[in-house]
Amino acid sequence: MLKRLAIIGWIALVVFPTLSFAVDIGGVTLPDSLTAGNVPLVLNGAGLREKFFVKVYAGALYLQERSADSRKIIEAEEPMAIRMHFIHDGVSSRKLIETWNEGFQQSTGGNIAPIAPQIEKFNACFSEDARSGDIYDIIYTPGQGVRVYNKNQLRGAIQGNAFKKSLFAIWLGEKPADKGLKEGMLGN
Repeated sequence: MLKRLAIIGWIALVVFPTLSFAVDIGGVTLPDSLTAGNVPLVLNGAGLREKFFVKVYAGALYLQERSADSRKIIEAEEPMAIRMHFIHDGVSSRKLIETWNEGFQQSTGGNIAPIAPQIEKFNACFSEDARSGDIYDIIYTPGQGVRVYNKNQLRGAIQGNAFKKSLFAIWLGEKPADKGLKEGMLGN
């Protein structure tokens, strides 16, 4: 009987290698898939955004096909998404915007001028304090740009491929906001 179960398990691994499962991170469950428009995305990886030993949010990266190549992901002109499920209660909108601005400074090498109008529009999506349990989805779809959702409500849409690359580089670039979160999102 054990031999038969082992064979069935091995067959399942061979037949369904891309089967993904929801993941529990920091006490929250992140789904195994999201959609970008009508395109299904799979969970690539997840981790915690921590600041001074405080769990701020569980973050997950969703792609059409799994990848551990951060540069390729940032440059890709294909649907992708990041989910942030807040764990810490009461992250002020002011602090969120400061953190985004720091991230854009890092991801652009300090040259934010070409995407300054898009950054301003993006920051406007974070006008409320983030509470424990809040879910922000940042979804990129070619032709539609980046759409920001909070509590399943569209907060804004931002066009521009340079903006999309800089935004995803905040998590996945050479100087990410949180190296552990980057590794988790890349499935490492």
